[in-house]
This record gives sequence, C-alpha cells and structure tokens, in this order.
Amino acid sequence: MTLLKIAKPLALLIALLPAFVQAATTGNTFQVTATVTSACTVSGTTLNFGASIDPLATATPLDATSTLSVVCTNTTPYTVALNAGTNAGGASNFGARTMKSGSNTLGYQLYLDAGRSSVWGDGTASSSTSPGTGTGSTQTLTIYGRLPSLANVIPGSYTDTVTVTVSY
Repeated sequence: MTLLKIAKPLALLIALLPAFVQAATTGNTFQVTATVTSACTVSGTTLNFGASIDPLATATPLDATSTLSVVCTNTTPYTVALNAGTNAGGASNFGARTMKSGSNTLGYQLYLDAGRSSVWGDGTASSSTSPGTGTGSTQTLTIYGRLPSLANVIPGSYTDTVTVTVSY
C-alpha cells in the first residue's frame, strides 16, 4: 500500500505539471524594404518614305511617319530627344539631316508635329524634344518625317541612322 499511496500523488503531480510549466515567449520586429528605381525603354519603327520613289512623278514635299514606343515606370518624368543622324556632320546639326546612298545625299527632316513646324532634336539649335510622364505602360510617339525636295536626286537606296535618347 505504501507504493500505491506514493503513486497516486505522483501521478497527480505529473498530470498537473503542464499547467504549472508555461512556455516563455518573446517578440521583436524586423523591416522589409525594397528600392524601386526609375527606368525607361524605347524602341522604334523604320521611317520609310517609299521603296520606289519616282522623282519626276512624285510631288514634294514627300511626307512619312514612324513611331517610337516608350515605356517608363509609373510617374517617371522623361524627355525623348533625337540626334541629327549619322550623316549630318554633327549630332546637333539638325538643318543638315541627310540620308546617303554611297556618296550621294538626300536631305530630310524629322518633326514633333503633324504640321511639321517643330524640328525634333535634342533641345538645342532650334530643335525641340518630346516630354512625357511614365505610366508603366507603352506610350506611342509619332515621328513626322519630310523629304522637302527630290530635285536632281540621283537614283539609289538612301539611309541614315538616328539615335533616340530618353532622359529620365
């Protein structure tokens, strides 16, 4: 019986032990951070005045358009500038934009507006830029091109390369 007398209180003590032993807890905080930077991308389509221009039958000026697709992060202010092209003799020589076929040249101009009154350049030398604010989605800008004259043009395939710069 002594063993039974000791076993009952011991069993009761073991049964009540979890109620007396409480788990300790502690707390703290930590930070979660992210830094989102402004970003922009730009791409463009070829400005093509035509594949078979007959200078004797085509009225001038000859106009064409192209588009730029600009994507900038939401609320990011940006400006789109165009240089004068590789054949102009200088990045800001907008009055001399020229396509070449070999050593032959064909002058052209790029504009911000359909009326072709505001030369699209880098903001210097009587040229303007196109400002905007990013939305996070594609924004399309139209480039208005013009061949002012085809007088005395020599037949050939004329090209130029214009650099687009988006500042943000």
